[in-house]
This record gives sequence, C-alpha cells and structure tokens, in this order.
Amino acid sequence: MTFSIVARQGEAFGVAVASKFLAVGAVVPDARLGVGAVATQSYARVAYRDELLDRLAAGETADAALAAATALDEGRETRQVGVVGPASAATVTGSECNAWAGGVARDDGDTAYAIQGNILTGPDVVEAMERAWRDSAGAPFARRLLAALAAGDGAGGDSRGRQSAALYAVEPGSGYDTCGVLADLRVDDHADPVTELGRLLAEWEMFFGRPEDVEPLTGELAGEVRDRLARLGFEGRDLAVALADWAGHANYEARLSPDGIDARVLEALREATA
Repeated sequence: MTFSIVARQGEAFGVAVASKFLAVGAVVPDARLGVGAVATQSYARVAYRDELLDRLAAGETADAALAAATALDEGRETRQVGVVGPASAATVTGSECNAWAGGVARDDGDTAYAIQGNILTGPDVVEAMERAWRDSAGAPFARRLLAALAAGDGAGGDSRGRQSAALYAVEPGSGYDTCGVLADLRVDDHADPVTELGRLLAEWEMFFGRPEDVEPLTGELAGEVRDRLARLGFEGRDLAVALADWAGHANYEARLSPDGIDARVLEALREATA
C-alpha cells in the first residue's frame, strides 16, 4: 500500500513516501542526525523506527540491524522495511506482503538508497524511482528524494490510488535555527499528494533554506532594493536594517546574509512590489 525511498547523501539522511493511506508520514518514515533513516511499511511496525536507528547508532550495518530486528518479530513476513546507515543500505520484503511487492538497495559510498513498495502497479515503480534517484545526482538531497517519489508516482505507484505523502530529512546545520531538520513535510489527505508535497518543499526551501546566489547591496541593486523596501513601508534607516526588518516580517530571516541579498529573497521582494 506504500512506496518509499530511504537515502543518504553525504551527511544527510531522509525518507520520501507516498501511499493510498491516511497520513502515511505519521507511520512510515524516521531519520536521525549522524545515524541513518528508516521506512517501515506494509503492516508497518512503528517500533522498528527506534529499534533500527538505535542499532545503527550502536555501529551495526543496515543488513545486520534489519536481520536482528526482524528475527524478533513474529509478523516479519507481513512487513516491508528500508534502512540506510552511514555506510550501508538494506531492504526487506516479507513473503506475505501484498503483490506487487519488492525493493532494491545500494550503497555507492557517498550516497546510498533503499527503495521499496507494496501493492504497486508493478516492478516498474521501483525501477523508475531508482532511475530518477541516479539521474538526479548533483541536485539538493530533498529534491532527489522528491524526484524519486514523483517518478514512482508517475509509473503507477500504489495500485489502489493516491492519498498521502511525506518527506522527512536531516542534515547537520540545516533547517530552522540550524536544528538539523532539512525537511519535515506531510500531505495527509489529498487527491494529488506528491505534487502537493513538491509545492510544500518549495515553500520550505524559501522559509528555511540557506542563502544562495548572494549579490552585494551596492550600486544600482542597492538603489532598487532601497526603493522597493520603501514602497513596502521599510525606509528611513540603514539598508541592511530595513532589509532585515522586511525579511523578518515576511519570515525570510533564515535567508539573510551579511554579504548582501539572497537571490530568492530579491525575487520575492520584486514580486511583492510588482
């Protein structure tokens, strides 16, 4: 009833998942800074999330952690689980999972993934997800997770239809107040949850992303920014202070830079004063 990708890129770990199931993000995904990520699905055992992450934290490989945890579970043949650690990846599909069910896992060194699904339209869902992950090499981590999920959805996804999707990822220094949460998004009940998840990710990146393509506030650009801020009521003060005041008002403070103005903040300012 679910398809997911669990992955690592550098120091980032995360999960993207979709299902014909209410609030799949409340059940399937988990990730822990410096440790790994887990997806538990198909008669999911939520306790696997902490059990497997604790085993990874203790130094076990993904394969070993998964084998040890499932050996203690009498319902293991109904489960499907994907696990990625600092130097390993594994997936398992129990013999009693509803068809089509299966998965693939690979560790390429700097990146790794475990892709799995059950009650899918066919194996091409997993194949499309793996291809999208590999083809998106070089893109931001959360974007690669979303690309893989969207590819699986486009290939047929859950054979029963669509309802919910989620993306949870962690990376040192990312997120609000550099808390390490790179993305934490859920679409609990929607006709097109993967597309909606993509919209939310774009918003998340705007509000919580790091500054990018920063331009110095000098010359004509400084004049333009000063004029646009004045039109919004932020004037009569130092330009950097006025920009910070407006950015805080718009919740863009995470994108402020002492070196100038972030490209996406500049775009938002221009849109606000168009």
